[in-house]
Amino acid sequence: MTPLSFRFAARELRGGVRGFRIFLACLALGVAAIAAAGSTAEAFRRGLASQASEILGGDLALNVRGRAFDAKEQAILSREGRVSYAVASMAMAEAPSSERRLVELRGVNDAYPLAGQVTFKGAAAGVTTVQAAIAPPKAGGVDGALVEQALLDRLRLKVGDQFLAGNLPLQVNGVLLEEPDRLARGFALGPRVLTNIAAMQRGGFMTRGLPFGETARVALPPGASLAEAKARLHRDLGGLVRIRDREDAAPGIHRLIDQLEYFLGFIGLASLVAGGLGVFGAVSAYLEARKPVIATLKALGAEGQLVRDIYLIQIGLLAALGVAIGLAVGAAAPLVMGEIVKDKLPVPALFAVYPWPLAKAAAFGLLSAAAFSLAPLGRARSTPPASLFRSDLEGAFRIGPEIVGAVLAAAGLAAMAVVTAPTPLAAGIMIAGVAVSFGLLWALGWGSAVFAGKARAGARGPLRIGLANLAGPHSAARTASPAIGLGVALLACVVLIQSALLNQVAEVAPRTAPALVFTDIPGDRTGEFDAAVARAFGQPLTARNYLREPFVTGRITAVRGQPVDVSKLDRQDRWAYDSDITMSAIGAEPDGAGIEDGKWWPAAYAGPPLVALDSDVARGARIKVGDAITLSILGRDIQAKVAVLRKVDVGGFGASFPVVVTPDALAGAMLRQVAIAKASRA
Repeated sequence: MTPLSFRFAARELRGGVRGFRIFLACLALGVAAIAAAGSTAEAFRRGLASQASEILGGDLALNVRGRAFDAKEQAILSREGRVSYAVASMAMAEAPSSERRLVELRGVNDAYPLAGQVTFKGAAAGVTTVQAAIAPPKAGGVDGALVEQALLDRLRLKVGDQFLAGNLPLQVNGVLLEEPDRLARGFALGPRVLTNIAAMQRGGFMTRGLPFGETARVALPPGASLAEAKARLHRDLGGLVRIRDREDAAPGIHRLIDQLEYFLGFIGLASLVAGGLGVFGAVSAYLEARKPVIATLKALGAEGQLVRDIYLIQIGLLAALGVAIGLAVGAAAPLVMGEIVKDKLPVPALFAVYPWPLAKAAAFGLLSAAAFSLAPLGRARSTPPASLFRSDLEGAFRIGPEIVGAVLAAAGLAAMAVVTAPTPLAAGIMIAGVAVSFGLLWALGWGSAVFAGKARAGARGPLRIGLANLAGPHSAARTASPAIGLGVALLACVVLIQSALLNQVAEVAPRTAPALVFTDIPGDRTGEFDAAVARAFGQPLTARNYLREPFVTGRITAVRGQPVDVSKLDRQDRWAYDSDITMSAIGAEPDGAGIEDGKWWPAAYAGPPLVALDSDVARGARIKVGDAITLSILGRDIQAKVAVLRKVDVGGFGASFPVVVTPDALAGAMLRQVAIAKASRA
């Protein structure tokens, strides 16, 4: 037999959902935004996963900096499967017309690529394959190369022309379009030029100590265990080689997708919270219209729980309908978008209907509906029949199961937002901000109603009537103020973020960032270089317009005596530990050091190695001042103590190295240097 509450609820629903249109719209819009954001992010994740081997260039990728793999290491790699090698370096390309452009120069061997394919167009006569396009020269010829169109445009070259990369002559044999491992390599400082490894050797780019790197990519035999192969290579090659597998082919892209999903999802969540007040108002208005029915039921002996259950069932069914509408829209939106922009996406995406993002959006929607609709039901349950016959449903909220349920639903909503966020701390701060804003706006609405009640005594005519309505028991001030305020705050937040980003790019960065960056300065010719820059500037060099420091790359391999286990670090913090990062050796404290903890060493310090660490890097492994860390630099391990934690401004004019060591830690190493300068266009 159908319970009595369900029978009454079904009869009431036969009258339609006219009073719940706002309720449905508020839920559907918020759920649709969250579902669309999650589904789009999942499409990109699945797309990256489906082409992981092509993005990485193989099943495993191993990197070394400042040197090439030696014969012993090559033998170890060849035991695991097919291996291709690629060497990368920055170079200055120069055309016969004297036009110049910084380029990313790569040399590959005959086995490249192991996965995917290189695409190019406009090939020279007789060039049909990548290896033919980048082949070593025949007698009297020059090495071939594939170059991006941007370089041809800058140097005013065409296919068949020659140019210099450093001191290496190259011939353009085609226009480079795509490389399968481009995403895994990340951002490039200049157009890409692809040639052969032998050319890199002839051009002097592989001289030990120069800022180049070699990458070996391994394609495992069918059925081979990726984890076992990776473990063997870790064991046999030690900690001086960085190893990535196809499951972590593009970590930077994954971080970007996570952040974008949360930002868009938070907009949807804020919409749900702002719309939740619409839910509250819709439920309250509906129950207000049903007062005669509720009074009659109670007068005939119906208990408060029965009345509550009748309307709880209705609201639950309508909430499910609103969530379902939102899920349908949220699932369809990425599919439509995918069809429109599928040929323009820089990242592979597999647009489909994915259950987990939809389930997460549904949970957010149902928790929001519960948080904002249970309180009015509690008031209807606890109000006596006599009050209802006097049209009084606006009594005070009393602690009961409905209020407890609403509080638990709100807590669950906040907890779920924090747990599913890529950065829980930032999510917690945003949730707290929304809660505080909600409270302040509600207080503003309540205060407005109180003020209107006091002010109406001195008013006359329509103004008195308006103030009386604003102060009366049916005033919407308490709910309209938070709803409108949060909605405007959400729009203002999005606009301000956009404006801040545009301002950073258009105004702040040009004022603070260096106008010129010089790389690969020989360490034994710094005096000549400084003099040349001073002559070009026509004025003395000062700390305000010129900065030159040693440059080296390395890795943090151990913290407090324990090897770094990247798998135990948060995904957003791994960048500083699973790859080489930039380092320098500086004596005196530089301008704008940004010290947050500790004290910089004296300019003439001589003693055990000390290190100044970027606070973001330190946070990843919970490093504090006084901790011991191990740095792998130029093929050797350096034990150092953390003396300084500092905030590095990567976009400013300063020593923006994540790691700085005392100069004597690298004594005897002829380090290349980098320099930055501020200058006018002239």
